[in-house]
Amino acid sequence: MADVLSQSEVESLLAALDGGTAPQAAPRTSGGAQVTVYDFKRPERVSKEQMRAFQALHEGFSREMGAGLSGLLRTICEVKLISVDQLTYSEFVFSLENPTCFNLIESAGLDGHLILDLSPSIVFPIVDRLLGGGKDGRSQTAPQRPLTEIELKIAGKVTNLAIQALENAWSNICPLKARVSQIESNPQLVQIVPPNEVVVLISFEITMAERRGILNLCIPFNAIESHANKLTSDSRMAYKRKAQDNTQKIKLEAGLARTGVNMVVRMATTKLTTSDLMGLEVGDVIMTDQKAKDGAEILIGDRPTFRGSAGTLKGKKAIRITEQLTSPKSVVEEQIAEFNAQRTAS
Repeated sequence: MADVLSQSEVESLLAALDGGTAPQAAPRTSGGAQVTVYDFKRPERVSKEQMRAFQALHEGFSREMGAGLSGLLRTICEVKLISVDQLTYSEFVFSLENPTCFNLIESAGLDGHLILDLSPSIVFPIVDRLLGGGKDGRSQTAPQRPLTEIELKIAGKVTNLAIQALENAWSNICPLKARVSQIESNPQLVQIVPPNEVVVLISFEITMAERRGILNLCIPFNAIESHANKLTSDSRMAYKRKAQDNTQKIKLEAGLARTGVNMVVRMATTKLTTSDLMGLEVGDVIMTDQKAKDGAEILIGDRPTFRGSAGTLKGKKAIRITEQLTSPKSVVEEQIAEFNAQRTAS
């Protein structure tokens, strides 16, 4: 079958057939107001705010993907976000190489499918590296053929890394729960949305030694339309704050309940001169200013909290609480206030 022309090549041929028709006019001004040409065949359904949110979201994906790929291949790999665009699905499909590694990803958290495409210029070197070759990093031409069954299994390790990084990047928006449902070498055989449906194309450049290739992530707009409100600057901070988790709260309280605190029972205090201290012997009586009926003072974390009377219980020394001086909650609040005051002063 003859090669299919790309969208840009088709437009060039149509322009030539029109007899040198002037190209589409650039934005012009009329009466001081700027006029921008709008193409109704390509409506911009994704706002600029949402495009910026996509870019920020997948910068984290590129970092995690690069780290995971470096660990898998035992060499330095870099994954860099190069573009975030919106276009039609037909434009995306015709822009891909044929054959390629075209992965159709099914997601339970979205209302449709995603597409993860790995260009042959990088997927073949990765497969070669995982099979023990490519250690010298010399540039070689990628074969113009589809991946074999064995090569697809090996390339699946890279796809699984990408899915894991993608799920982590989208965890604050929705749980993707993604999995690969179909792998094709000819992208034109897969039609997940109508040709004129708007998609978001996120492209990454993968660099391994001297080899470079493109990783394309295609997200149809109808698949993320229900989560579009979470991809704006007004709500970006809101969806990052997770709701209070009662399970986490119980675990935190249980962990704090097992935390040990220092408790000291202070019977009495007094002052002695150094000479008196040096002259103390067994049997001497030390006079204090504290009355016997006042009992002992119980300190929690160096703070007087209770008062009690000393005694014994089951053959061990014990203290019975008879009075509460300050509540433990007020002690904690006082410590927090002191900490905030010190932080403000510094």
